[in-house]
Amino acid sequence: MGEDRILIMEAHTENKIILARLRRVSGHLVKVIEMIGSDTEHLAIAQQLQAVESAITNAKKMYIHDHIEHCLANSKDDRKFVDKLKEFKEISKYL
Repeated sequence: MGEDRILIMEAHTENKIILARLRRVSGHLVKVIEMIGSDTEHLAIAQQLQAVESAITNAKKMYIHDHIEHCLANSKDDRKFVDKLKEFKEISKYL
């Protein structure tokens, strides 16, 4: 199962981009936490929190869209397609 998961991860072309974005967001969030601890102006903190939230939302959308594209494209037979369509419906609620 572990090997299957690795193969699936490699099939998704956007994962490297998404990982880079999330690492940047992680660093940004650490800075926002420091801002809160150092009593930075509230407006500046709220703006930075919005930027972190937007970055995470965009990374999530990219991840889900990439997953959907690859899973549906790899559904050759009708039964597999029905299963993938069910998965698509389930994952799309996170958009």
